[in-house]
Amino acid sequence: MSRHPPPPPLSDVPLEPGLHVVATPIGNLRDITLRALDVLNGCDLLLAEDTRVTGKLLAAYGLSKTMARYDEHAAERARPRIMAALEAGQSIALVSDAGTPLVSDPGYRLVKEVVAAGFRVFPIPGPSAALAALTLAGLPTDRFLFAGFTPPKSAARRTFLAEFAQTRATLIFYETGPRLRASLEDMLAVFGPRPAAVTRELTKLYETAVRGTLDQLAVDPALDEPKGEIVVLVGPGVAEAASEADADLALAEALTRLAPGEAASEVAKSLGLNRRDLYRRALALKDAG
Repeated sequence: MSRHPPPPPLSDVPLEPGLHVVATPIGNLRDITLRALDVLNGCDLLLAEDTRVTGKLLAAYGLSKTMARYDEHAAERARPRIMAALEAGQSIALVSDAGTPLVSDPGYRLVKEVVAAGFRVFPIPGPSAALAALTLAGLPTDRFLFAGFTPPKSAARRTFLAEFAQTRATLIFYETGPRLRASLEDMLAVFGPRPAAVTRELTKLYETAVRGTLDQLAVDPALDEPKGEIVVLVGPGVAEAASEADADLALAEALTRLAPGEAASEVAKSLGLNRRDLYRRALALKDAG
């Protein structure tokens, strides 16, 4: 019995000229979309981060395509050829080894140049490790920030993490197995014992998610140099309470535009403070002025 399903009927509608940014599976090859298969089959040129990896995906679905390498090493010399092909009215597909291109890869530079030249860009949505991890982590999903890979050295990593200490959103980081333990320790030092999750091998046979607070995860023996692709998620920070000086500054500015009651309402909403107290302070500031 074949490991992969036979390819479905492909569309015979010609692709529109332009750059088609195609998301590909992050593990399970059955996560490919029908539209992605149409694009991979119908494009004039396929740009791949690693042609060997993409070749296996094509072979699984009985496809064959002319490919060119496009990664951070080949990007600069490849772009003139790509722009010439677009100028000639060709359709070009861009894929990474796994997931959605432009996420932690140099594809955004190509998209920027293609857009600046007036050619069309077509997003072909599909798998993303960051979003798959977010759905699995059990952390708030209404607001999140993808921060990519953390720096390899501890001092630089802590400086990097400190940029997000007050961010009121779930934070998403990519990490490697050998660095995971040290990275979790640095996250604990910067963020404190927030809720967090470590996910790995998403959509694959050994998919796992370890959830807990950062102090628990930093010493969890299950996370001793795990193998595979790893996504670390950290729960949202809590904004520090605004000081009286902050409130007075915001009220003084608001009073230049609004009546005391309206100014108090605006500042109460933006700083999370009590409106009644702010209204009394607004009246005092107005009288003093």
